[in-house]
Amino acid sequence: MHSAPQKPEPHGKIAEIRATGSKRYAEADIVAACGLKVGDVVGREELQAAANRLANLGPLSSVRYRFTSKGEDLAVEFQVEDAPTVPVWFDNFPWFTDGELTEGIKHAVALFDGTAPQQGAILDTMTDALQQMLASRGVKASVEHALIAAPGSEQMILSFSLAGANLTVSSVQFGDALASESPRLRDRVSDLVGKPYSRIALALFASEQVQPVYLEKGYLRARIGPPSARFTGSPTSTAPPNLVAYFPIEPGPVYHWAGIEWVGNPANKATLDALVPLKPGDAADGVLIEGLWKRVEDEYGKYGYLDAKVTAQPLFDDAAKTISYRVVIAAGVAYHMADLVITGLSVPAEQKVREAWRIPRGQIFDSVYFDEFLATGLKQAFGDYPVHYDKVGHLLRTHPETATVDVLLDFQ
Repeated sequence: MHSAPQKPEPHGKIAEIRATGSKRYAEADIVAACGLKVGDVVGREELQAAANRLANLGPLSSVRYRFTSKGEDLAVEFQVEDAPTVPVWFDNFPWFTDGELTEGIKHAVALFDGTAPQQGAILDTMTDALQQMLASRGVKASVEHALIAAPGSEQMILSFSLAGANLTVSSVQFGDALASESPRLRDRVSDLVGKPYSRIALALFASEQVQPVYLEKGYLRARIGPPSARFTGSPTSTAPPNLVAYFPIEPGPVYHWAGIEWVGNPANKATLDALVPLKPGDAADGVLIEGLWKRVEDEYGKYGYLDAKVTAQPLFDDAAKTISYRVVIAAGVAYHMADLVITGLSVPAEQKVREAWRIPRGQIFDSVYFDEFLATGLKQAFGDYPVHYDKVGHLLRTHPETATVDVLLDFQ
């Protein structure tokens, strides 16, 4: 008995290719990345391979295809969805501007828009493109990439960097006299000088060291960076290249303090005003202002408001060069002490902690006392009693439905 011959896979010539569904990428770029073109003779196998090719790139989280036929002509449509992406950061490529690096990658990668997915074949193609750009300048180093938090931010970025580039910062320059003459910054440039060149390290320095110098003086809208670098000698020299790190700075005007409007808080206004470290007319010290919001939260924490949220809206008066704030406080519930849970100690040592704890069950909880107890109270509780631990894990377990809080201490 002979089996019936299988029907050959139907094929047709592509007359049209569409790509729909993306809000990020141009349709023509998606079509170019699929690997098919008008005039190709394809069947389901080739169409599925093209869909897989798009899906494996990374920028698209979902790829499906459909087609309609008219005679031997096919109209193909890829239905896609965009995948989450993060900004791309070039860490230590001083031979090129960001624009040159971006254009170099775009030339090799159709679906590159300055961002990238966290995984996918596109990352290898981007790496290869950067590697070829380096080779064109005679640079021998390996391109690597990693997902990290952006300097001074919680936003994630995909950082491309060079391993083996042997780039060193020889000096640091600032684009404004206040920074250039700052004793604090003169003492801290050793964090950069003599160290490997990294724009991430420079950006962290700008955020953690340079910006506070300006905030303290009332330059609340100072623009610092992005930092850059230039070669001290020929970038093609056979000697290890040294770089001058440069921080462009536009200080802007000095703003002066004009007060606070407190909104939505049950606390006494005079109590809150007493927390403010500035008087009307003072230079608006941005570091003190930022610390003020933590002091307000602590003040509420003394009275059990552990979920208190402080929303500070700055109100700039550019004509008068002043700043005031509208501060909205959502206090939430006032928590009372419930259980003190202690683990990791012997019974006698645990008893000493319980005897030292000063918030009885049912009393309003004081978060400031809790912080002080962790910092100094525990050592005082033990005194000369021999107890061994490396660290204390701690947690406040709140129960909003009963307005109570458990204190958990784990001695490790």
